Amino acid sequence: MSPRPYVLLSCAVSVDGYIDDASPERLLLSNVADFDRVDEVRAQSDAILIGATTMRKDNPRLLVNSEERRTQRVKRGLSPYPLKVTITASGDLDPNLKFWHHGGEKVVYCPNSTVPKVRANLDGLADVVGTGPILSLAAMLDDLGSRGVHRLMVEGGSTIHTQFLTQNLADEIHLAIAPIFVGDSKAPRFVNDGIFPGGTARRMKVADVQTVGDVIVIRYLPKQSSGDSTS
Repeated sequence: MSPRPYVLLSCAVSVDGYIDDASPERLLLSNVADFDRVDEVRAQSDAILIGATTMRKDNPRLLVNSEERRTQRVKRGLSPYPLKVTITASGDLDPNLKFWHHGGEKVVYCPNSTVPKVRANLDGLADVVGTGPILSLAAMLDDLGSRGVHRLMVEGGSTIHTQFLTQNLADEIHLAIAPIFVGDSKAPRFVNDGIFPGGTARRMKVADVQTVGDVIVIRYLPKQSSGDSTS
């Protein structure tokens, strides 16, 4: 069996931990320089994942925007764009969303029972893969590994990040902290309630901290504790 991809969670949050506000419009937490940093991380990834809920709410294209970075990917023998991935339990995916009509190849992971519905709904816009009787992140990672995906970037939302972290499937977190407060409990946070490995007794290792304009980007290694000597 091929090794599973290295999983990197990428998220921007307010100082009080929110990834958006409760308004219909998307709250832009990053600045121009940080958006460019994220574009570089995308270009270095083999696949990018967002959940179906985030896709419906934000309607992103999820692309490598820099032409130079796309060119460099091609020179390395890669496609211009990473594989685009989403997961859904319900199969309620709108075929008109931008995600399906920009960039390169797409793949959807869902429970086996939902596969016929998704295939009929998308009508060839993406490869559709069943993960067994339930929506399984582990099965998805196994399949991505078999496709040659070595590095998976996960861009949300809250439920997806929570699942990866509580199941101990995330290797790295990039958390960009914007200098604003949202202050609305109805708004989504970086993660939801969950049982995280080690709980509050376990302190993650901080691999790097950098300032990007007025945003602070912290790189965590959640499978390592702050006392580990390995990197």
